[in-house]
Amino acid sequence: MENNYKYIHLLYVPTMACNMNCKYCYLMDNTKEEKTVHTALETLNYAIEKFKKSNVIPFNISLHGGEVTTLSKKEFYDLIEFISNYYENNREIITDGGFKLGNPHIKTNLYELDKHIDTIKKFNVSISGSLDLPLKLHNKFRVTKGNVETLNKILNNIKLLEDIPNKKKVSATIFKEHIEYIDEIIEDIKFLHKNTCLDMNDFNFMIGFDYNSNGLLHHMSEEEQVEFYNRMKKEFSNTDLDYGLNGPWFDEFGPNYCTNCDNCGEKFFLLEKNGDIYSCVRGQKNKDYYYGNIYENTVEEILKTAFNKIYINHNKESFNEECSKCGYLYLCKTGCPFVKNTYKTNKSYTCKLQQKLYKDRNYEKDEYNDEFVYEYMLKMRNDDITNYVPKNNTINPSLEQIILKDNKLKYIYSNDVFILKIDNMEYKLSSQILKPIRNIVYITPKSKVTLFMKKNVINEECDYPENNSLFIMLLSGDLVTYGDEERTKQRHVMTHQIYKGVLDSIKSPKKNYYCYDITNLIKEYKDFISYENPNNLFFTTSSLRDYHYIKQKNNAYYHMQAINLPFQNIEFYYIDKELK
Repeated sequence: MENNYKYIHLLYVPTMACNMNCKYCYLMDNTKEEKTVHTALETLNYAIEKFKKSNVIPFNISLHGGEVTTLSKKEFYDLIEFISNYYENNREIITDGGFKLGNPHIKTNLYELDKHIDTIKKFNVSISGSLDLPLKLHNKFRVTKGNVETLNKILNNIKLLEDIPNKKKVSATIFKEHIEYIDEIIEDIKFLHKNTCLDMNDFNFMIGFDYNSNGLLHHMSEEEQVEFYNRMKKEFSNTDLDYGLNGPWFDEFGPNYCTNCDNCGEKFFLLEKNGDIYSCVRGQKNKDYYYGNIYENTVEEILKTAFNKIYINHNKESFNEECSKCGYLYLCKTGCPFVKNTYKTNKSYTCKLQQKLYKDRNYEKDEYNDEFVYEYMLKMRNDDITNYVPKNNTINPSLEQIILKDNKLKYIYSNDVFILKIDNMEYKLSSQILKPIRNIVYITPKSKVTLFMKKNVINEECDYPENNSLFIMLLSGDLVTYGDEERTKQRHVMTHQIYKGVLDSIKSPKKNYYCYDITNLIKEYKDFISYENPNNLFFTTSSLRDYHYIKQKNNAYYHMQAINLPFQNIEFYYIDKELK
């Protein structure tokens, strides 16, 4: 039986304190304990209960930091016991959602692992640790806050895990400076695999960000990333570490990671001890990725803010046209918004590496790429999606098929309902999403602009014609950002309605057409439109406009393919010589 739960991945930060001073820490000066009203266990318990009351179920809870091993033995034990009991008590809900029941999990620098080894054994805690490779550089970049070297103690702590069946793995962050040490990195991977309890098939490379390394380290270029990957591939293909090479080592850049979400704000959340909720470890302590506070905001508010903020951050940089054509958008979704905005780029910072991985791992290019691009743009982008309407639309049913089956929609999209006459030239108006080319005309203060509309649109396609009206919308060519989602669109200038009784009283030179002179209407708003960009006039009836939005709400296929303003339109430049 289907449930109506929403499942999320929850990172929990029980302390901001850290015992180390890594030179490229994403938290920088925030790694110190904060005074809070509630204990770490109280906040986690409160958050879980509040989420569950709103049918939001964490299917995975991982402890992050700061550094979780800086907690006292009792605090650490109580949290791990709570998470273990949570999994057991919610076993059925989690597995019914299609998720594997896990064990308590911690992300750690491994430096104080020995302090909690008994708890780790008792609750079969899985561990994700971090090292610097090559090991010869570890003590250069990963020292304690007292500037004490850490490598030897970390290696000794790894030995404590030898007889424990827990899942344990490590990861290493790679920068440009590591390129010259590739041989040493290879040897250290072999050393750790052979001489420690670590199975180095279960290992992760991460590409480092240099925005917080004080100039000590620099991020790898896309070409260097591919060079690094190819070197690993040359060394470890068809060895006992082949599985890791073609699996976990580079999985962060594969299609099964967080960036494969259309909107990661729908699934991934980081909760701090003080109740603050952020996107993830990358967005932690960043206002652009702050979703609210579990003590102060409702779950509904937090979820809505999460979606909106990720949407906004994806749209800070324009959509890259390369992403619409490469065929792999369905796998990468243009990458992490945090990283894109950090480096002011509009595609994944590991784009070339990802494309290489997709090919090596036999991921096919999307057979229906045009349709996927269109659906992605509709959900995640505020660009003009008319540029992405599939030429060979395989969405079933297509927009054209939906229109043919619906008499009212036919009038919204018909190309013979409205005629615009400018001076002595007539233009039959079409829907902007069906016309093959843009219609752009020039209007001056001396132009006479007349609109003709077929009478039966009001009389026959409306239950109460006397209440129906000609509906005119004017949009400026200038762009404005507005609303919770901070969408960037043409600025709305005016809407104007002329009811049937008025239209009936105006003599028309065209048989079966209403006639309305909009010359003065355009002049009235000339100071509020653009003189650099083409402005937009839309025409429909008030009843058809309402019907369009009802259809969008009730028909998912129509909603996917029809934009907010699909009505018959014309674009125009207004040439006012007096302003020159």
